[in-house]
Amino acid sequence: MKPIYKRVLLKVSGEALAGEKGFGLDTPTIKKMAAEIKDVYDTGVQIAVVVGGGNFWRGRTSSNMDRATADYIGMLATCMNALALQEAFEDLGMQTRVQTAIEMREVAEPYIRRRAIHQLEEGKIVIFGAGTGNPFFSTDTTAALRAAEIDAEVILLAKNIDAVYSADPKIDPNAVRYEHLTHWDVLEKDLKVMDSTAASLCRDNHIDIKVFAIAGEGNVMKAVCGEKIGTSIT
Repeated sequence: MKPIYKRVLLKVSGEALAGEKGFGLDTPTIKKMAAEIKDVYDTGVQIAVVVGGGNFWRGRTSSNMDRATADYIGMLATCMNALALQEAFEDLGMQTRVQTAIEMREVAEPYIRRRAIHQLEEGKIVIFGAGTGNPFFSTDTTAALRAAEIDAEVILLAKNIDAVYSADPKIDPNAVRYEHLTHWDVLEKDLKVMDSTAASLCRDNHIDIKVFAIAGEGNVMKAVCGEKIGTSIT
């Protein structure tokens, strides 16, 4: 298999790092994910990563808390995940940098666009933590924003589900599985693949999206090589 992209942005949900436990960090799951990314890294593809924080904190479902405060807690959760990924990647010999939108100099570099691009060109994986640094924006929006900023060719949306469906297939047995959608379809049909702000950013900046299951064997490599897995959004 030969990659069809030179620079990609991988969006990993926090829940994907929790494995079957559903909360916290599951070491075997993270090691497996790191090994899959290593296969892509070894081809020379430039890889940036945006990670969520839902395995530690779901701000939107927290009750009796100011939304901005809840979102800031979620940003800190993404930083814990970013450091966990960095450790797993470096254990396999990959060079990495963690950049955060909220400054925390002792553990990570501050996000600087030109520095991130330079590090990618040097062959380092750049992991973006702390979302956009602003409340009221999801890590999906962060993925769209960072992809546009670093000129990524595609967003690889690694999820716990294998594709985009018209409804939750666990609840609705008649849910339709989509192989291809446009950005407008995502917005018009109100599909929950990502929030509307992120989908609009991708549409306006002509960024393709591939949605696939992170648990599938070799799925990251398949997505980078353009194989038909999951759902393509163009």
